Amino acid sequence: MSTTWDTIDRYVVISADTHAGAEMREYKQYLPSRYHEEFERWAATYISPFDDLMIATAKRNWDSEFRMAEVDADGVSGEILFPNTVPPFFPTTPNITISLPRTREELELRWAGVQAHNRWQVDFTSLAPTRRRGLIQIFPHDIDLALAEIRWGAEQGCFGGVLIPAVSPGDPVVEPLFHTRYEPVWALCQDLDISVVQHSGAGSPEMPMDQPASNAVLITEMVSWAHRTIPHLILAGVFERYPRLRFVPTEQGTMFVRMQLGMLDAMVPTMKSSAGNRTYGMFGGSSVDELTLSATEYVRRNCYFGASSFSPMESSMVDFLGEDHLMWGSDYPHEEGTTPHTREALRWALFDQPVARCRKLLAGNAARVYGFDLEALTPIAEKIGPLVAETHTALGDTGYRAPWAFGGRPFEGGLALARLAPARSSAT
Repeated sequence: MSTTWDTIDRYVVISADTHAGAEMREYKQYLPSRYHEEFERWAATYISPFDDLMIATAKRNWDSEFRMAEVDADGVSGEILFPNTVPPFFPTTPNITISLPRTREELELRWAGVQAHNRWQVDFTSLAPTRRRGLIQIFPHDIDLALAEIRWGAEQGCFGGVLIPAVSPGDPVVEPLFHTRYEPVWALCQDLDISVVQHSGAGSPEMPMDQPASNAVLITEMVSWAHRTIPHLILAGVFERYPRLRFVPTEQGTMFVRMQLGMLDAMVPTMKSSAGNRTYGMFGGSSVDELTLSATEYVRRNCYFGASSFSPMESSMVDFLGEDHLMWGSDYPHEEGTTPHTREALRWALFDQPVARCRKLLAGNAARVYGFDLEALTPIAEKIGPLVAETHTALGDTGYRAPWAFGGRPFEGGLALARLAPARSSAT
């Protein structure tokens, strides 16, 4: 009997969105010694703004055995690891994920902290080398430093991509990603065949955080700032010049793409010099004139989406973007993720989808984008993976409906949803 990843009676599942990081003081050993005294001063006063990093289960971020037990129980064979805990010298603020360094002194310290996280990942992935792939975290301030870190990461053999933050136009310190200064980054990532990845969690650096509505505005707009990157890269001609570059927006949803591409497909042709359009033509320029494909064609060729906690509503986007360009993710260990009810989540989202398509969404695409070895993951999936037959059985009435902020999902998933769980109906 064949035992290939795409023929076994269980699904190989690679989560294209999980999070991990070291316990705060564990980072010290990965810092150059010249920063140790400064690290002790910072660590002595640092207070994490995230309560899930201050409870007993925070160890799922760094305790390999504890994490593996939960991931196995969830039926997940492989993980791409986004950062989660707080690297050295980061600020205490809920907008930690969007706050880029503002001064040279801050950049020096936080760059050392990011490098410490990258080096911790090498050791953490080595504990399960076939099942974990890391991401090379960089800052966009200094291109030479970023290039050197990408080259270092590529040599380690355990990283699946480069994690680059969104940069808002008008940032007084860092140029937006449509700027030509990033050309060496795109060129190197294409040459190394390594994906460029961007997670949700961006915003305006000038946003005031001392107002009653600041945090509410931050969380509700966080995804929309990252949404701007795809149009920026298209209009800058990045995908035109680098046809093999893979750009991977993650935990940003997918529904937004259809509206963006509809606008760009309509406007870009009228902005070209050849169109002779006096109104829109003045907004074109050389990068637009050089585009040879439509915006939709660029996205269907260059973009891959980490569609975390995939919902039935997004099934239409599989057809629109192509089944080779979406990847499922559990968002482990975040409270809004699907763990420990990933099997239910898959039944809810995918029960009526073709098996061959599901194999791509759950593993094949992520393996190609991030460099996982599907042959090595197959015997693991044979032990822990969700059964194909069970996955394609409709979930039915569970007696639970999550708030629409969580897609109305009929299962609890993480702790945030467990706290919101209604009384069970008699049907369960």
